[in-house]
Amino acid sequence: MDSPETSPATTAPDVGAAGFLQWRIWLTPSVLAAAGISVASGFAQFSITAIIGDVAAAFGEQGPGDDIASQIGLTATTLGIALGVIRLASLGSLPGAALADRFGRRRVLLITLTVGLLFTASAAGAPTFWVFVVAVSLARPWLSTVNAIAGVVAAEDVSTAGRSWAIGFVGGAYGFGAGIVAVMRGVLGNPSFRLIALLSLVPLLLMPAIAKLLHEPEIFEESDHAEDVVRHWWPGAVPSQYRTRLLLYAAITFGIALGTGPGFTYLFVYGEQVLGGTPGQLSLLVFSAGPVGFAGLLLGRWASDVLGRRWASAISLAATALTLVVMYRGSLPLFAAGYLLSLLASSAFGPPAGALLAEIFPTAVRATASGWAAAAGVFGAVTGLAGFGVLADRLGSFESAVMVLTVPILLTTVLFLFLPETRGLELDAPEALA
Repeated sequence: MDSPETSPATTAPDVGAAGFLQWRIWLTPSVLAAAGISVASGFAQFSITAIIGDVAAAFGEQGPGDDIASQIGLTATTLGIALGVIRLASLGSLPGAALADRFGRRRVLLITLTVGLLFTASAAGAPTFWVFVVAVSLARPWLSTVNAIAGVVAAEDVSTAGRSWAIGFVGGAYGFGAGIVAVMRGVLGNPSFRLIALLSLVPLLLMPAIAKLLHEPEIFEESDHAEDVVRHWWPGAVPSQYRTRLLLYAAITFGIALGTGPGFTYLFVYGEQVLGGTPGQLSLLVFSAGPVGFAGLLLGRWASDVLGRRWASAISLAATALTLVVMYRGSLPLFAAGYLLSLLASSAFGPPAGALLAEIFPTAVRATASGWAAAAGVFGAVTGLAGFGVLADRLGSFESAVMVLTVPILLTTVLFLFLPETRGLELDAPEALA
């Protein structure tokens, strides 16, 4: 195998040739399997977001008052801490992602998805609110590992001409799985949270077909990753020359999660129990989000290959922060508009940021780097969730809380200037790794 220094295919002059209709470039069997896995992961993880208001109402005590505790059954601080604990559990994905660099992407993906779905389903039998929190917290590390490695598979299984498409497709599959939960609640008339949790077992029926489609990426099998990983390996180890860029990328991931963590997690709580929206209205909103999210992926793919990975990521990150403010302005129309716009922006962030993450790290530590990015996202989401709840209680409104969190998110956009531009480069290209 040619080394990165001598390989003639480190750049791709015709990046724009890949289009959605030219699906053979990027829709490989493994990418399709990774997308199926992401649908299952999205369903299992977002189901907690969709039903957390129902869980709070079932185990808490709603009242006639206008305060947040009376509206949702628990204080925003309690709910924020619980959601923060669930997100914090995702830190366990870091060693899981590191294992994918040592033992392969396929094996780790299949194992972590299976265990994560089983733990999510176990939450159906929770007798108390905090037992429910523990059950879904045990599922989170496994499902977060799935998210990190599925993106790596999408990046490694295609060339640079189709990489943004593949990453966007897998990201969109996660969103599709998440949307199933919301639509189901509207169609079934707000079913019990226990039923929703149990439905996480359904994707296990498709595991044989997914396992048949999923193959180890060729670049991983042919690389000299084994020697590098053994030399540097402990869960999360990255060679010193890549630590600065990893820290920068982690800070960026922290920034976007700081806003989208609470912004999207409180979607149903705020929409239904603060603004008075019905499950049917929220279901329609999330259903409408499907084409909007798809449009965002297309926009992000286009910007990634035309403007470059860095500029596309920075612009979409800033837009995500600003549209979250619109989402929490205090009325259902603005809530709906802000949600759709923030989803458009955050979906556009996925393809360029995912491609950049894959391209600035070598194959030997690519999954580990994705694990660190996921961990940074966890810290951002936990900080945002806990801080959002406390700020909402102290300031008396969700609107004031989200405005405070917007400032640090906007500041992280400048960090893209310190990362290399990788548009048009193949994986392990020396220009990207220098």
